[in-house]
Amino acid sequence: MKYVLTSGCSFTNNTRYNPKNKLAIDNYRDEDSISWPYYLQKELGDDFEVWNLGGATNDNVSIIRVLFYNIKKLLKKGVDEADIVIVGQFSDINRRAVWVQSDWNWDDELWCREHTFKYSKSDVNNKKNNGYFFLTGGFSPPDEKGGTMDTLGMTRLFQEYDINILSKTYINETLQWLETWSFFENFCIDLDINTYWFWMRNNLKTFNHFFVQNNDSKKILKKYNFNNCSVMGDSRFERVLELPNQENKIKYLNKFKKSKQCFVAGSTWNEDDEIIIKFINSYKENDICFIIAPHQIDLNKINKAKSFIKKKSILMSELNRDNASENSVIFIDSIGLLTSVYSYADIGYVGGGMGNTGLHNTLEPAVFKIPVIVGKNFGKFHEVSELINLKGFISIKNYDTFKNELIDLINNKKARDKMGQINYKYILNKIGASEKVITYLKQKK
Repeated sequence: MKYVLTSGCSFTNNTRYNPKNKLAIDNYRDEDSISWPYYLQKELGDDFEVWNLGGATNDNVSIIRVLFYNIKKLLKKGVDEADIVIVGQFSDINRRAVWVQSDWNWDDELWCREHTFKYSKSDVNNKKNNGYFFLTGGFSPPDEKGGTMDTLGMTRLFQEYDINILSKTYINETLQWLETWSFFENFCIDLDINTYWFWMRNNLKTFNHFFVQNNDSKKILKKYNFNNCSVMGDSRFERVLELPNQENKIKYLNKFKKSKQCFVAGSTWNEDDEIIIKFINSYKENDICFIIAPHQIDLNKINKAKSFIKKKSILMSELNRDNASENSVIFIDSIGLLTSVYSYADIGYVGGGMGNTGLHNTLEPAVFKIPVIVGKNFGKFHEVSELINLKGFISIKNYDTFKNELIDLINNKKARDKMGQINYKYILNKIGASEKVITYLKQKK
């Protein structure tokens, strides 16, 4: 069986009748509401299942999210990547939901219409927190005099509540959409899943030039005959280069670290915590201390992980002058500290790669000239692949490889320093993205 996943707004949604039933062939109200996924199923026959995943007023991120979810669902069931095809329609760039207070005079100013409001008056009155969500429906531009939004009486609503959905935001919304689409396209390319899109290319024609981060993104644009693009690089490198120069001092961490090495694990998930805690409990030497920063700051989960550690451990919020030197492990239990904590590290670890949640920011520890360990799932992150090849990063597959690699790093300062320099020089060599854009704009002025 092959699967065709269709997602979009109205062009798929008007067949929707039973949301629990994805099959396009069974998912319509009446003969007048049949749209193309139905006919696609008829044309393709019994060797294909066409899934109608569209939803009215879906914004573009939602359209991609539902495709991600269902692709992963099929893969988990054992469906081969080659048996999945994506057919999508992107909606208007300005389509989004905004929060409106419920004291707005509904009867005098607004009337309900498909594609605009998804809640009736009774729904509004029953909403919690004195408000409700208004779905813009994506009519563009929203502030156009005489346009659909203006006709529906939206102009006063926007002015009253200072809702910033105007034409001037169009470009920012487009850039966000392009980033999401690019990530999804690369995801599908890596899995050899074919994708086909409607409407999107017309929106792209409004741009004079595209600056993309890498050649893969450039290839995607060229695939659709957009040759007005160039690789600028990634401006994140310029941002992280400033991190070592900021104020990174944290009270009592020097007293906690003393003369020991410090292992800092950032943005960890359960799969990461399991191997790290197992190592902490098995490592008998007293030459290293550990700081763990969970991705989700959930005190119950943090205390549960803390309870598995046999060595003395403490929460960052509890650290003080008297107990700092007594502990071997710190759990960070507040946000905003991780970047500064990396400045104390001799060895870094970035979570997310041992499971399927996605690897987190690896450049932040790398800029502090330390070796970085990541999990086995890093295929979507170009800089990680490059730094592993350059031998500045290490990828581990399981607990045994983690243990062996970490012990080697603990016992080899020369190797740690060399890897740290590789990482720092890599970032230095990647800066210049902003300058490329500025130079281009000056030339076109």
